[in-house]
Amino acid sequence: MDNKNRPIGFFDSGVGGLSVMREALKIMPNENYIYFGDSKNAPYGIKSVEEVRELTFKAVEFLLNKGVKGIAVACNTATSAAVADLRKMYPDLPLVGIEPALKPAVESVNDGSILIMATPMTLKEAKFNRLMKKYEDRADIVPAPCPGLMEFIEEGKLQGEEVEQYLLDKVNTYKKGKISSIVLGCTHYPFIEPLLSRIVGEDTVIIDGGLGTAKELKRRLNEKELLTDSTEVGKVEIINSLDKEEIINLSYRLLEL
Repeated sequence: MDNKNRPIGFFDSGVGGLSVMREALKIMPNENYIYFGDSKNAPYGIKSVEEVRELTFKAVEFLLNKGVKGIAVACNTATSAAVADLRKMYPDLPLVGIEPALKPAVESVNDGSILIMATPMTLKEAKFNRLMKKYEDRADIVPAPCPGLMEFIEEGKLQGEEVEQYLLDKVNTYKKGKISSIVLGCTHYPFIEPLLSRIVGEDTVIIDGGLGTAKELKRRLNEKELLTDSTEVGKVEIINSLDKEEIINLSYRLLEL
């Protein structure tokens, strides 16, 4: 197969990375995609760095064996734990990770604090703390660990009383003053953005890094002259380590939201 026509690989600890692949489909609709969700081992956010690193390396090897031409590690936790080492191991592979979109939040901040909703592990990681330190003089940045939120989304619960109460409690815990913006620091969270937006109101900007990651992946593929020449809409294949029909059906449903 011509290298340009090989698929692009996406990986996440579950269904969350589909929010990033959804953005990639908008700007690279003619590409083919293979998505691997590791829901069997989710959530990654409560595992050790070593466990996450090992699982991420296995997932990348799986996608490479599928013949992908580039990979997006569409998981904040996996990015923190493994992307630097993956780049050393595969220096010629167009490879992107994701991190909380703090820079655009800081640049757009008006009056109030920036709340970063993420998994406990992402917020504890040295990579995130370096990122926060970089901007701490420019804005009031408040980390908000969200244990359990990813699991709602893995179960397909994007709305309803249980999820709404969770988000209300989370926002109220940190709402000591005005919240200028909320950074969604887990790729699962954009799927509950409509509900979160209703809770916090239109004055609070909600930001995620999906589009920026998709643009960076496109740039790296273009740099290697690997973007497809096809004018036809590409194909999407979704694989999940749970290998259950419900999770595959949920994955395709989330991709169409």
